[in-house]
Amino acid sequence: MTAAHVFSPEDHRHMARALQLAERGLWTTRPNPRVGCVLVSQGRVVGEGWHLRAGEPHAEPHALRQAGERARGATAYVTLEPCSHHGRTPPCAEALVQAGVSRVVVAMEDPNPQVAGRGLQRLQAAGIQTASGLMQEQARRLNAGFCRRMTSGMPYVRVKLAASLDGRTAMASGESRWITGAESRADVHRLRARSCAVITGAGTVLADDPALTVRDVAGTEQVPPPLRVVLDSGLRISPEAQMLQGGGPVVIYTASRDPARAEPLIRRGARVESIVREGRMPLRRVLELLGSSQINEVLVEAGPTLAGAFIAEGLVDELWLYQAMHLMGDAARPLLRLPGLDRMEQRRALRLLDVRAIGDDMRLILRPTTEAG
Repeated sequence: MTAAHVFSPEDHRHMARALQLAERGLWTTRPNPRVGCVLVSQGRVVGEGWHLRAGEPHAEPHALRQAGERARGATAYVTLEPCSHHGRTPPCAEALVQAGVSRVVVAMEDPNPQVAGRGLQRLQAAGIQTASGLMQEQARRLNAGFCRRMTSGMPYVRVKLAASLDGRTAMASGESRWITGAESRADVHRLRARSCAVITGAGTVLADDPALTVRDVAGTEQVPPPLRVVLDSGLRISPEAQMLQGGGPVVIYTASRDPARAEPLIRRGARVESIVREGRMPLRRVLELLGSSQINEVLVEAGPTLAGAFIAEGLVDELWLYQAMHLMGDAARPLLRLPGLDRMEQRRALRLLDVRAIGDDMRLILRPTTEAG
C-alpha cells in the first residue's frame, strides 16, 4: 500500500489525459481493463499509450516506446496499477523499472488477485517513488465491469429501458416500434458495443425478433460482437430467429432438458446450456457463469418481467432509461413488473447518476440503492 499523497494540479492534468487515452479502448480491450499511460519529463509529455486489444501490448510499453531514452527519470501516470505477472504480455512494472522512470502515479490499485499491490511493490523495491488514488473514482467507473468481476466473480449489470413520459413500453397490442428517436437508438448501439454480453428473454425474441447486434458505430468494424444470451426456460424460440442467422455467438440458458428442442438451435450455432434451480431460471447463476467466462459488462435488453426480476433480485448496477416526450396512456404496457410493492415504504429507491438530452429524448442513468423509497 502507498502512503496518502497530495497531488498537484499538474498531476491531475496528466492523469486526466491518461484516462482519456484509456477510454480509446472502450470497445476493444475485453476481457482486459481499459488502461492509459502518460510519461512526463521536466514538465513535458514525452510518451503516451493505451491498451487497445487483449493479447497486445499494454498501455505502458506503448508509452515507453514513444518516449525512448526520455523515459529515464520521467514520471509515469497510469490509470491502473502496472501488472507484475507474466500473461500474454510481459509485466509492465518490470518494463517501467528497466526504462528507469523515477516516479509512478496510479489512479487505482489493480483488483486482480494476480496483481493486487504487487506491481507497486515491485516498483518500490527498485527505488521508484509511487503514489496511488489520483482520480480513482473516474478510473473505477471506466473499468466497473473488470473491477466487479475481479472482486465478486460476476459482471457489472446495466438494464436498458425505453419508455414514454408516462412510463409505458408498448401499446396494449404489443406494438412498440419506435418509442424513442433515432439518436437514442444509436446511443444504445454504442452501449451494446462496450458490453461483453447482451441478455434478453424468450418473450422478447418471440415478440420482437431482435438481432441485438452492434450497427453503425464508427470504430467497431473489427471489434468482436458481444455475446448474445437468451434466457429461454422452455426452449420456445425458433431456429429461424434473427439472432441465430449470424452476427456473433449466442448462448441459450434453459430449464429444458429436451434434446429434440435443443438440437435445431444447436445446428444454428447456438450453445444451449440447461440450468435450473428450484424449478426456475436462477439469474444469479447466469451471471456467475458469464463471469467465469470473463464477461465484464452485461447489458440487459428485455421485457418488463425479466428486467423487473433482475431488479427484484438486487442484481442491477445501473438502469439506463431512455424517455420519449410523448404519452401512451394507461392501457399501454408498463416499464417493469415488480410485484409485491404494496406500501410506500416498499418503493425501490434509485440514485440519479446522469441525465442528458439525446435528440428529442431524455437519457437517465440511475443506480438502485438499498434505501427505502
